Amino acid sequence: MNIITISLSLWSLMTAVCGLAQNFWHLLASRILVGVGEAGSGPASHSLISDYVPLETRSSALAIYSLGIPLGVMIGFSVGGWLEQHYGWRVAFMGVGLPGVVLAAVVRLTLREPPRGHADGRVAAGAAEQPPLKVVASVMWKRKSFRHLVLGIGAQAIAGYGVLQWTPSFLHRSYQMTSSEIGLSLAFILGVGGLVGTIAGGYLADHLAKRDTRWQLWIAVLGGLLAAPFSFGIYLSDTAFATLAWFVPPIIFANFYHGPIYAMAQALAPVRMRAMAAAVMLFMSSLIGLGLGPQITGIVSDLLRPSLGEESLRYALLMVSMAHFWAATHFWISARTLRQDLASVQE
Repeated sequence: MNIITISLSLWSLMTAVCGLAQNFWHLLASRILVGVGEAGSGPASHSLISDYVPLETRSSALAIYSLGIPLGVMIGFSVGGWLEQHYGWRVAFMGVGLPGVVLAAVVRLTLREPPRGHADGRVAAGAAEQPPLKVVASVMWKRKSFRHLVLGIGAQAIAGYGVLQWTPSFLHRSYQMTSSEIGLSLAFILGVGGLVGTIAGGYLADHLAKRDTRWQLWIAVLGGLLAAPFSFGIYLSDTAFATLAWFVPPIIFANFYHGPIYAMAQALAPVRMRAMAAAVMLFMSSLIGLGLGPQITGIVSDLLRPSLGEESLRYALLMVSMAHFWAATHFWISARTLRQDLASVQE
């Protein structure tokens, strides 16, 4: 619990401090500390939820937790875009950062931590000593399902972060939309679409898994396969309205994976390894997705610029969006050994 409180306080405070930066190095240092805070919260939160909620409904629970992503995007784009346009970027950073400091105090005062393994009836296993990192890595790497979950979420994040980071620039370059127009449009599409997709993915996974556990991963496969083709409509349209309208379905489908993928990562890990399993998943999402997604998109756009000019970003985003197929392939492979790997955790 202390880890979550400290992490939330750190990244919220450092987000606000970004608004006080006087040069590039101040801003860089603040953003690094934001990342440190965010990295500390996710694994602890996933482990905590897994101790609260049994496997049968864990995808739905982690989907509800993951609603923070589309809600954050909604608030960030709408409130942040409006604040930036009317009051400047410094006030925008402070406006979205300071409320988190208050929330950290609420978490600390109201949230209680159950015994490790409580929801699975494995409290004795939760009371065991924390295994060293080398042991955790060895155990998890032996599980083929987990290996492909990690690779799949990295591929999914390449498409997600690439699109998220560069779509505002695309809308401005291709359609001359203002910051406020872009912010409000994306706040609605990414926010509402993300909310619907995340909740639907978690609920469908738990419901269909009653018939076959592999549906926990097949839902993520389905989401990726349905999301990718809509990218052609998004990036080959010639009006802002058509582009934004085409955005809605793939945002819903692309968010199916949040609850079930993270729930299966927790299920594949012994009780004392759950936080580390979540950390590996989130690390790969950030390292591969956030590290490579925007970078690849920018490089491809620059390579296409001599022949396509300002429209090069449009086609770079279309290419990066195809990473949904790559992610779906790994999730499918992971599902093939899921039942055997889950059984080995119980032994």
